[in-house]
Order: sequence, then C-alpha cells, then structure tokens
Amino acid sequence: MTRIAQVELFGRWLRAARAILTSALVLVSVAITAQPAQAGTFTVLYSFHGAKGEYPLAGLIIDSEGNLYGTTQNGGAHGRGTVFEITNAGKEIVLHSFGAAPDGKFPLSSLVRDAAGNLYGTTTQGGSHGFGTVFKVDATGAESVLYSFSGINNDGRYPSAGLVLDSHGNLYGTTQEGGQKGFGTIFKLDAGGTETVLYSFTGYPKDGEYPIAALIRDNHGNLYGTTEIGGRFNNGTIFELDESGNESVIFSPKGNRGGGYLFGGVVRDNQGNFYGTAAYGGDGVGTVFKVSPEGAETVLYTFTGGDGAYPSAGLVRDAQGNLYGTAEFGGANGPGVVFEITNSGTETVLHSFDGSDGAALLTGLVLDNAGNLYGTATEGGAYNQGTVFKMVP
Repeated sequence: MTRIAQVELFGRWLRAARAILTSALVLVSVAITAQPAQAGTFTVLYSFHGAKGEYPLAGLIIDSEGNLYGTTQNGGAHGRGTVFEITNAGKEIVLHSFGAAPDGKFPLSSLVRDAAGNLYGTTTQGGSHGFGTVFKVDATGAESVLYSFSGINNDGRYPSAGLVLDSHGNLYGTTQEGGQKGFGTIFKLDAGGTETVLYSFTGYPKDGEYPIAALIRDNHGNLYGTTEIGGRFNNGTIFELDESGNESVIFSPKGNRGGGYLFGGVVRDNQGNFYGTAAYGGDGVGTVFKVSPEGAETVLYTFTGGDGAYPSAGLVRDAQGNLYGTAEFGGANGPGVVFEITNSGTETVLHSFDGSDGAALLTGLVLDNAGNLYGTATEGGAYNQGTVFKMVP
C-alpha cells in the first residue's frame, strides 16, 4: 500500500496539505548537512504483516501491566483493519478484525480503555451508513458498534481521532467532516449510545476546519483540541469547548516562522499552557510550540531536516517538563525520527529510522512509569507494513 493510498482516507484537504509538504521535502533533503548523534536504546517489538494487521496510523495506549493496545488501518482477517494487543512478553494478539457493514472499517484512531478493560475507538468508514463508527471491544475480545455516523441532519462523518472517556462512561470525540458547514464536529456519545453534536465547525476565517486529532478534557469538563486548517490565518487552530457548549479559538498560527498545519493534538501543563507540533513552518519543516492560556505562542524548537522534518503527531510530556515526539521524515536516513525537547528547548534525536525498523512516523508516543517510550511506525519493518517499537531515552 502506497503512502498516497493511506492519505486518501484523510480526505481532500489532507491530500492537498501532504502534497505541499512532500514536494518541499525534496528541498529539505538537499539542505541537510549534518545529522545529530542518536541517544538511547531502540527496539522493534513487532513488525506487522497481513492478517496480523497492516499500516498502523494511530498511537498506542498502555495498561498497568505493560501491555500495549492499538489499531491498524488495514490488514486483519478481512483487510479492513484491526484492534491489537502487544503483551508485555512481546506477543501480538489480534483482538478484532473489522469486517462487513454494519461493522466499521479502516480505523485511524488510538484507543481509550476503561477500568473494566474495555477498549473504545473510531473507524473512519463503515457502519450502517458508510461514514464511520464508534466501537467497543470488551475484555473478552467481543466487538460491538456503539454508533454509526450518518452524515445527515448535522451529524458528523469520517471520525479519525481517538476518544476521551469521562467518569460517567460518556465518550467525546471529533469527526473530520460533517456538521452544519461540513467542516467537522465535536460529539458526545453517552453510556446508552445516544449521540449529541456538541459543536459544528464553521471554517476560515473565524473558526477551524477538519479536526483529526484527539481531544483532551480538564477536570471541569472543558474540551481542547486542534484543527489543522482554518482559523484566522487558515493554518489551523487550538480551540476550547467549555462545559456549556461554547467554543472559542485560543490560538491561530500565522504560518512562516510560527508554523502551521496542526495535524497533531496538544498536551497541557498544570498552568494551562499547551504544547504541540506544527507540520510546516519555522525553517520550512516544522516546529514544536508552546501556547499560553491567553493564546501567546512561543516556538520552542524549529526543525531543519537532519534533526527531523514534518512532525505530524502530538507530543507526550514527562514530569520534568521534557517533551517527546516523532517527525514523519528527516533524520540521518530520511524515514523519520523520535526526538526529545528539554524544558529549556534543547532537541536530541533519540532515534533515526532507516526503514528496516520503521518509516513514516505519523503517530505520537506513549510514556510508561519507568520513562520508556512506545510508538508505531506506519510503514517499514520486516514486511514494510509498519512496526511497534520501544525507545529508552
């Protein structure tokens, strides 16, 4: 499966953005003159292939015992994607292979897990109407479709992001498209399976367009997320949806040195500051940024190519304030990197991929209590269908 075919599932808007970024990469590769030394220990835990899943386009979650859970976009028994587990002993288990409608197909989302061990996620397509689903896989591996998006009457379509679960069993998420203006929605699905559209995006220049990253939720019930285009400068937004349903744009990147295209989500510190990545800008190949609660941006790091290029995923932050993430391209060999940004803004390339260990770093990382990082590469590995890896900084 080609990268163009993978991107097809993201829609017309992302295909156009990727075309811009990919063409620019040719210039970046010429400009790379030095590659930073790597730090840490890297291990490929699993290489995907065929019925075991193909092309993971979502990050992982980890349980208290060190087992990892995620999704693959393709592969499985029916070729429509999987939900998988990698045990702490390194064994891969396909928990569910997506099949014919009304089941969903082609999941791009990470998962969320409740206290009983049930997993929840979204598929971009399939379901009763073909516009995607919210699904549950219980602790025994039985899957059920909780909701099928209709794409009509202001409902959303094509959800690509993971979900947020509250203490009452309500799920919150986004759809890429649909809603009143067609630019995507924020939705709630209650424990009984009733869906409510909480907000419909209105688009440039007032609002964002096409949210594809997962939301975060604070203790007051406010939701925060990103859109990768739209907003005042049409370079994406960071938004808030308060518990009363009022939406506000916290930040709209200006592009150029400040970056733009917010494909990844954001993380938030105890002071309410947001941290994320812009897939272009800075010196041309992306940035890591900090945005205050009032919307003031600080560019923490600008990528140059040898240290990574085009970060498309969100970040994870440790207790000391260090940030970890992936860049889709760049590094010593070209297929992408795992990086660390210290709280003082120093970047370290922890690992440069060479294809045999993974390529096309489109997803973020998860951090365990010991400080180890885990992630997925969408391509590469033993069968060129993606990998699960572990990084010890």
